[in-house]
Amino acid sequence: MTRTKIGLSANSAKVVSQPPLPKHPRENMAMRRRKFLGLAASSSALLCLPSQSFGSDDIKVASPSGNVQFSFSLDDSRLSYAVTLNGHPVIETSPMGIIVDDVDLGRGVELGGEVRRERVNETYPWRGVHSTAINRYRAAGISVTHTKSNTRYTVEVRVFDDGVAFRYVVPGGPQPRTPGASTAFVIPAGSTVWYHGFFAGFYEGMYQAKDISDVRTGEWSAPPLTIKLPNNLGYAAITEGGLLDYAGMGLEADGRRAFWERLGNDEPVSYPYLLRYGAKEAKRLKVPASIVGTITTPWRVVMAGSDLNALVNCDIITNVCPPPDAALFPQGIRTDWIKPGRAVWMYLDGGERTLDGEKEFSRMAGQLGFEHNVVEGFWTKWSDSELRDFVAYSNQQNVKIWLWKSRKDMDDPAARLKFLQYCHDAGVAGVKIDFFDNEAKAVDELYLAILKDAAENKLMVNFHGANKPTGEMRTWPNGLTREGIEGLEYSRGGQGWAIYNTTLPFTRFLAGPADYTPVLFGPRRHATSWPHQIATAAVFTSALLTYGAHPKSILENPAVNMIKSIPSTWDETIALPMCEIGAIAAFARRSGRDWFLAVLNGPVAREIEFDLSFLGDGKYQALLVRDKQDDPAAVDLENTVLSKKDTLRVVLRSSGGFIGRFSPLAFTPP
Repeated sequence: MTRTKIGLSANSAKVVSQPPLPKHPRENMAMRRRKFLGLAASSSALLCLPSQSFGSDDIKVASPSGNVQFSFSLDDSRLSYAVTLNGHPVIETSPMGIIVDDVDLGRGVELGGEVRRERVNETYPWRGVHSTAINRYRAAGISVTHTKSNTRYTVEVRVFDDGVAFRYVVPGGPQPRTPGASTAFVIPAGSTVWYHGFFAGFYEGMYQAKDISDVRTGEWSAPPLTIKLPNNLGYAAITEGGLLDYAGMGLEADGRRAFWERLGNDEPVSYPYLLRYGAKEAKRLKVPASIVGTITTPWRVVMAGSDLNALVNCDIITNVCPPPDAALFPQGIRTDWIKPGRAVWMYLDGGERTLDGEKEFSRMAGQLGFEHNVVEGFWTKWSDSELRDFVAYSNQQNVKIWLWKSRKDMDDPAARLKFLQYCHDAGVAGVKIDFFDNEAKAVDELYLAILKDAAENKLMVNFHGANKPTGEMRTWPNGLTREGIEGLEYSRGGQGWAIYNTTLPFTRFLAGPADYTPVLFGPRRHATSWPHQIATAAVFTSALLTYGAHPKSILENPAVNMIKSIPSTWDETIALPMCEIGAIAAFARRSGRDWFLAVLNGPVAREIEFDLSFLGDGKYQALLVRDKQDDPAAVDLENTVLSKKDTLRVVLRSSGGFIGRFSPLAFTPP
């Protein structure tokens, strides 16, 4: 990744109005799909402006295109901010600040004499929604002084074309200090919000949709919280990025259209945590954690866009995280021992939980072309020689092995290193660590310790019983996925799965990949059709794509060739215009030269004609997997030839789905 520093003349400190930054080739390639794409791309450059003085208590920072604006102000000596999209409010004027040792540093403040500004314009390799991430923003560093305590600190702001990020940096010395949260997000009247609370399953919950006026005091949200702005003005989502050695952020409603940030120690203790660790340990983690030296908060992130595609393709969460350490990851995210792929998993859909049973799973994974086999905790009953024999057999099938382990066994650093070294020496490729169920500072530090120790042993990681991703997978690319989602381990009757599955791409998945364990063909899928189930593998993003279905049921499914071809990472994603949260999720996704069109339908049957203009030039061989209208436990298959000039008519059952694969035909000269 190349960075270039370019000096610029100073502009007014009140409004940023520099010319637009140059476009990245990814944007040029997508111009022919302009009506589908809302995210601008850029080339690599860092542009620094000199510090600027100001004479007003109102500071504005605009995004490179000018469509997003962050306004920073004082309201009766109280720090406040607001965010707009195309001139309309996304976050109305809201209090901001940080509490340190019970002192709210956002109240009774003065602004310093200068604003540090910079512009960044770069790209970096990524995986998941697209293969190139765009980090393009204008930034400001705003000096603030809390007058009574004479505490000086900085508010850092970055404004992107698809949202904003801000954080607080409070210098300090050797004495420990305890931070708290003091920022609110006031949501415009008439907005609809999607969220779920903490207690029942921590970050594993069913989303509810409410008008913001109906959200009551004391309700909690586990981020991301997604917002549909009034009057079709666009969408937004609130979450955090760059969670490093700090407590995670939850959101608590005040009943007056605002959600306030709360740190992990203030969040309701989840039932899974109480069940596994007990009330005494929960009480210990309720005590706020102190920090020695500079207090640097995670970034508070507000994504914003005129359509859902802008949110789906937003890179802000990973942009605010440091790049990987070259000593541990010589080729960054493309380091050779980091292998995204598909996995079989013996848990939801039967299987003989023995060494021979797992060997059979590895054999069938090889038949499917899947790259991994995730083994639950019964592997601990095997001897060292049996584990090594199993790994060797699986390698012969071109299948890598992941082993489950409880987080309880990872708290002690010596025991953790011993286990990870054991896995490395046995030839294991990855570990699945379970049962965190809390995001107090001590727990969040454990995530990073595991990622570091695993990287030193060249092991990939999947976290379960976990909080939301916060972009840490950029810094630690050996972290392929995490749970933090209510997946198919749960059972939802009636139309529950259909509503939930058409909500997830625009809520939880905005934070990053999730180990939902998609695709089942038996009773647990309830009302959803087989095509709906298959399409979840192409709509839900996870670099380790672990299938819930028994591999035998996949091999015997009429759509097996489609399933075999679905990748776990994508080069390009378009959330199509008909997407509607809780009603329909329709994605066009590209892997190499192949395109996939995957559709999840909600409870209402519908018929759609799809514009195929996202395809490239020429003819495409199309494999289409449709709902069978008289049988949800079946598929209609079709092979045909289509081009970008064609339209494709799809009839969707209630809770149905569709998936099509489009492979370019070789050009034959006339």
